[in-house]
Order: sequence, then C-alpha cells, then structure tokens
Amino acid sequence: MAGVLRPRINGQALTTLAVLGIVGFLVLLPMVFLVEESLNVGDPMAFPPVEFGLANYVAIFEEDLKTVWNTLVIAVMATVMAILIGFVLAWILTRTNVPGREKLERLMELPYYMTPLVGALAWAVIAGPKSGFLNQMWKAVGGTGDIADIYTHFGIAWVMALFEGTVAFVMISASMKSMDPALEESARVMGASKLRTMLTVTLPLVMPGVLGAMLFVFAEMLGSFAAALVLGIPGRIYVITTAIWDSTLSYPPDYGRASAMGLSLFVVMFFMLAFYRRMIRRGTFTTISGKAFRPRPMDMGRLAWVLFSVCALYVALAVVFPIAALLMTSLQRFATVILSQAQWTLANYETALSLGPVRTALFNSIMLGLGVATVGVVIMSLLVWIIYRSQLRGRGAIEYLVMFPQAVPRLVFGLALLWAWLNIPIGIYGTLWLLALAYFTVMLPLGVRTLAGVVLQIDKSLEECARVCGASWAYQMRTVTLPLLKPGILAAWLLIFMACVRELGASAFLMGPNAKVIAPSIVSAFATSGTELTAAMALIQTFTVVLALVILFRVARGMTKELQ
Repeated sequence: MAGVLRPRINGQALTTLAVLGIVGFLVLLPMVFLVEESLNVGDPMAFPPVEFGLANYVAIFEEDLKTVWNTLVIAVMATVMAILIGFVLAWILTRTNVPGREKLERLMELPYYMTPLVGALAWAVIAGPKSGFLNQMWKAVGGTGDIADIYTHFGIAWVMALFEGTVAFVMISASMKSMDPALEESARVMGASKLRTMLTVTLPLVMPGVLGAMLFVFAEMLGSFAAALVLGIPGRIYVITTAIWDSTLSYPPDYGRASAMGLSLFVVMFFMLAFYRRMIRRGTFTTISGKAFRPRPMDMGRLAWVLFSVCALYVALAVVFPIAALLMTSLQRFATVILSQAQWTLANYETALSLGPVRTALFNSIMLGLGVATVGVVIMSLLVWIIYRSQLRGRGAIEYLVMFPQAVPRLVFGLALLWAWLNIPIGIYGTLWLLALAYFTVMLPLGVRTLAGVVLQIDKSLEECARVCGASWAYQMRTVTLPLLKPGILAAWLLIFMACVRELGASAFLMGPNAKVIAPSIVSAFATSGTELTAAMALIQTFTVVLALVILFRVARGMTKELQ
C-alpha cells in the first residue's frame, strides 16, 4: 500500500517545472517592479517608492483620454490592414501557382528586416506634406495643395501595417503550409469557386493562425513607438508610447505615469486573450492527421499574373520605394527631394563606417539574434506543448504569463527589467547577457503564438499512438511532435532573429557602454545628427541583416527543401 501512495515523479514533470520556473522568474519579476512603480504617487526619483496610491491610473482617464483614443484608432486601423495584407499574401504564396512563388516568399520577409523607424523616416520623405516626393510630383504636373499627408492617423497606421503585414504573413502562412489540400480540392469538386473555397474552407481551417497573428499584430500596434514618434509628433498625434517616452524624458521623469499606462495596455490584452481562448475551445481546427499529403497549389490560369502583381506591389510599397527614398537622402549633404538642388556625396557612409561603436553595435545585434532565436525556439516549443498538449494544472494561466511581455510596451518593460536586474545580486547589468535575457523574455509571445497555430492543427491521436506503442515523452517529442512542428519552428526562428536585430524598446534602457546594439544607436544618431547620417546607418544595418539571412538560408537549404 505504501507504494500506491507514493507520489509519481517523472522526467516530463521535472522538465516542465524547471522551464516554467525560469520563464516565470523572467516575466514576473519585472512586472512586480512595474506594478510597484505604477502605484508610486510620491517622489518619482525615490526607489523603492514610499507613497502609494491610484493617482497615476486616475490621470489616464482625466488627462490622457485623447491619447488613448488615438492609440486605439491607429492600432485597429493598422491591424486590419496588416492582417488583410498577411492573409492575402499567405494565400497567394501557399495555395496558388503564382509565378516565382519561392522567390516572392523570400521577398515578403524583406519589410521585416527594416526597422519601423527607418520605414517611418522613408515614408516621411515620400509622403510628407509640401516637401514629400508625391506632393512634389503632384505640383509638377499642375496640381495644387498636397495630395498626400503621412502625418495623420491613417498615415501612421499605413506605415505600421506595411511593416507588420509581413509578420502576419509569416504566422498565417505557417498554418497554411501545414493544411491538407484535399479539403480544398473537395470543395472545388463540389463546384465551389476559388474565392468561395478560400473564404469558406481555407480561412476557417487556418483561423487559429489568423487569430494568433491578429492578437500579436494588434499588441504590436499598441506598443509601436518608432512610427508614432517620427510621424505622430509632427502632426500633433500622441499615442500612449510617445506619451510614455515623454514621461521618462521629462524632468523629473514620471515613471509612475509611464508604468500605469503600460499596465493599462495589459488589461486590454488580457480580454483579447480570453476572447482568443474562447474561440479556440468552441471550434475544431485539426488539419494534420495520420494521413500523408503533398501540398498542391491551385491552378489560377491567367489570374496568376494578377496575383503576382499584388505581391510585387506590396514589395514595392514596403521595400523598394522606402529604400530608394533612403538612398537619395543618405547620398545628399542636405536632404531634399528637388534634384536640381541636391548635393550628392558619400560622406554620410564614410562617417557611419568610421565610427567603431556603430560596427560593434551591429555585430552585437546579429550575435544576440542568432543566440536568442536558436535557444529560445527550443524553449518556446516546449512551452507550447505544455499549454496545448499537457494535462498540467494551471496551464491556462501559463499562457497569460507568457503573453505578459507582449501586453506591455517594450519601453516600459525595458524600464522594469532595468529596475529588476539592478536589484538582483548578479552582475550582468550592462552586458550582452542581460540583453539576451531581455530579448528572450519580450520575444516569448512572438514565438509561442507562431508555434501555437501549428500545434493546434496536429491531431492529438498521433502523439497518443506513440505513447500507446511504448514511446517515452521525450522520444515522442523528438520523433513525432517536433518533426510536425518544423514549419512553425522555422518561422518562429526567423521572426525572433529579425525582431532581436531591430529591437529598440528594451535595448534603450538595458544596453551599456560595452554592450551596444544597433537600433538605439540609430535613434541616437537621429536625435543628435541629421537625417542623412541616420539614413546611411539604417541602410548599412538593413543590408547587413539581409546578407546574414542569405547565408543562413543557404545553410538551411536542405531543411527548407525537406519542409516543402
């Protein structure tokens, strides 16, 4: 009888508990400091706070209602546009025989390599009032007034959607690649048109991926900072992130107000997560079963070239035109769109490349991206399995825990991480190790959401068969679950790598003199130098990332062919 009452301890429980303990420590500790600071109503420079109250939260409803409204309007508009872009592009490139599909799929990722700050600067040159390219051309043909003004709610949302649309594309296409085409073929045999098949078969089957992408993109829009800073301030359109930035830069800095705004955004995210989980529980989205299938794109006939034009137009708007605008700016002594007044020079590139800190910052960013993406995707795969496959109690709360960093603007979360690690007796502040921990923490929602869309499509019976046949949990994960997760793992790895290289919010508070990264360096150049030097640095960063990814794609070519 004593053997019956003895608690059962196995490797699965120990492994999951160890991972949960580490992730919980990384996520919860900064949040404790964030909550404490949001309740600080005394001296803003006192640490720890000595006076507590709700004044910072009350001030949001009394003084910042317009800021909150601007944030919601811009985030909703940008999310709708980004999801529409991502779904259409994913459907074209995974379910149709569009010409040059493989090359176009690689080009779709290019917008994500550019930082939002760079994209916003480029579109300010293209569509800025009075001096923008579009307005100059409009007046050159006899038009009056301005035909375009990027310094508006729609303009900010447009730039955000262009650069987040590729995120939605990668997340949704990962789900579409894992879908059995026999389901769509059955609809076609029954007489459904291609459009009706897409709307009534493809869309419902990939709904977990679409919802996950929508959730992630909306949160990204809420916490977006660079585009709102460059395009919103000139138009006097303030959002929460720019208000937080102002609060931290003012004297004395109002960290309490910034923390309260960040936590308020988390409340919005909490209800979104609850809605997402309810939708998942009410539907069945399994599209991968034990039956083997081979992806077969639909024949679109002459319409294939129209779809090709749609993909090409997106690449032009998100990459070609902004790069061209930046090139023109970086090659001038003084930025101007009037060619007859331009003074061409390479001095901006010579200055950028001669600065040692810039080279070091770029190298550090790439190394952090490689390390965090490689280690992080393994841990995130385990977390996804725990949330959606295990029977551990409290796994629902674990999902909310993992999504915490996404619900909080990275500016605020970076500040919380700074306070947390200054109080931990481990001397990693100001080093790349702290930046790596911070990147892993803030990238958790991105990796988990990307992988979750694929996990929900895998029939549980495949894993159950392995267990019934005597496979251990570790053997089942290695031989059944992880191989089926390969499309999601590859997508998550790429997204995390790119996000790390362009990360700005957390880096601004955590980098030290010997641990600089490129994005804050570009911001510093933008604030202290001219647009010309900033454009040159941004282009150097962008092309370096592209070069690194080309090398990685060549190394992973064998794996990519296997997935296709």
